[in-house]
Amino acid sequence: MLIRLGHSPDPDDAFMFWGLASGHVDPRGFEFEHVLADIQTLNEWALEGRLEVTALSLHAYPHVQEHYALLPHGASMGSGYGPIVVAREPMSREQLADVRITVPGKMTTAFLVLKLYLGDYAYREAPFDRILDQVRDGAADAGLLIHEGQLTYEGLGLQKVVDLGEWWLLETGLPLPLGVNAARRDLGDDALHELSSVLEESIRAGLDNRAEALGYASQFGRGLDAELTDRFVGMYVNELTCDYGDEGRSAVQELLRRGEAIGAFPEPVRLDFVA
Repeated sequence: MLIRLGHSPDPDDAFMFWGLASGHVDPRGFEFEHVLADIQTLNEWALEGRLEVTALSLHAYPHVQEHYALLPHGASMGSGYGPIVVAREPMSREQLADVRITVPGKMTTAFLVLKLYLGDYAYREAPFDRILDQVRDGAADAGLLIHEGQLTYEGLGLQKVVDLGEWWLLETGLPLPLGVNAARRDLGDDALHELSSVLEESIRAGLDNRAEALGYASQFGRGLDAELTDRFVGMYVNELTCDYGDEGRSAVQELLRRGEAIGAFPEPVRLDFVA
């Protein structure tokens, strides 16, 4: 069975799927085609059900829940850290609410969490890897950073306005779930269960063979040296990635509950995981 596996061209996603890409993990009869695209593109493709398995923003899941179920692993969760809003000068929360913020896509989880933090805010969209330069060059008042920008913004002389993962932890006591992996329901229960096991093995293979997996992941780290790549992967690939556990599932439920309360989703959330 051909499985088109969509994920971002980033060190953490690459680390998760090193086991499959390297042949370290038995694919159990599945043929995997790795499809790399930025997270906003993957969210949009999921609206069409284009890929059998895909990384998603958790914010996007309620929009595609008819076609996809969450896998019980593969989540990127920040425990006290997450997407960061930056500007050229320090800003208060009130000042931030009065400027236009450049965001990496309105279906990203970062976009939703910033809305929970600020309420409605003015924004414009830009590719995630251009936001840092736009803020530095004065083309944007403030920028919402995901991926490696969370670690590199200081090198451009920018100021952190808020770390949304830190705010979320203080607000809820929970880690902040950002990205998730989902599989298309029409694969059928048997295939979904077997596929879930293979993908979990790939994540564990990376954690068990960290040096080799980091070597593979490093080629996807834009502007990250080996030390920062290791740090970034450690932030978002850990035991919560192998299995949400009770804490991770509670975090997912709480974020979706709050999103639903502000009308962020087109219909009531139907949250279910592949067993």
